[in-house]
Amino acid sequence: MDLCDLDTIRGLLGRHGFHFSKSMGQNFLIDPQVPYDIAAASQADERCGVLEIGPGIGPLTSQLAQRAGKVVSVELDQSLLPVLAETMAPYPNVEIVPGDVMKLDVAALAAEKFSGLKPIVCANLPYNITTPVLTKLVQADCFDSITVLIQKEVAQRLSAPQGSGDGGSFTLFLQYYMETELLFDVPREKFIPAPKVTSAVLRCVRRPAPAIQVEDEAFFFKVIRGAFLLRRKTLSNSLAAALPNLGKEQIQRCIEDCGLPASVRGEKLTLQNFADLTRALAAKS
Repeated sequence: MDLCDLDTIRGLLGRHGFHFSKSMGQNFLIDPQVPYDIAAASQADERCGVLEIGPGIGPLTSQLAQRAGKVVSVELDQSLLPVLAETMAPYPNVEIVPGDVMKLDVAALAAEKFSGLKPIVCANLPYNITTPVLTKLVQADCFDSITVLIQKEVAQRLSAPQGSGDGGSFTLFLQYYMETELLFDVPREKFIPAPKVTSAVLRCVRRPAPAIQVEDEAFFFKVIRGAFLLRRKTLSNSLAAALPNLGKEQIQRCIEDCGLPASVRGEKLTLQNFADLTRALAAKS
């Protein structure tokens, strides 16, 4: 069954009385080359257990099933479960888990389902949950890689060079733990219904250790978030709003002590810059 063929999709959805949900951000792929390329980009093989989020009718799932030792797909939309029962019947190594991935303990799920396998993630993510899902997957600290189809603009931001001004606080969070790479674009006409924007595949590979060493991760990320709190303001103004107990003058001195221009903005700092600044600010706290 070609799960990207329009006639097949319409017949399948019609038989099961399925209707697209805008609130769930459902966009199904209609070019078989795309799920093939995404699955290949994930580098899944028989040694891997793949967690997929939002399988839809299963075009990517079937490609992953042909490569991986096991595929576990989490699907929130109950009306897709009978569709998936039909489309995934040929693949005994696929398990559909009904539920909301944001409410699941994904580390426990991976430990239970992928015993003896290398856990990775590969998914066509709904645009509206990209950041919370990626945060959850990174914090689970058990996936070797995460390969996702997301909005191109977001993929560009998350793979932007540090200090280029193109990233944000979440870019630095992700790159602290993962090496990120934008692989290829997927035009809007490759989906039904067509989204309003171009998509792209982002691959994240977990680093053996965080990109830099910091003494207090919680404060480190608080400083990073604070630096982007008032994005159009200077770093000192933004941090003064985020860390009111320190005072702007003290923050300004710390910035200058780290060899940074007084007028610098947070978007121009690298992870190492933030590590140095966090250390200086912590000494003043």
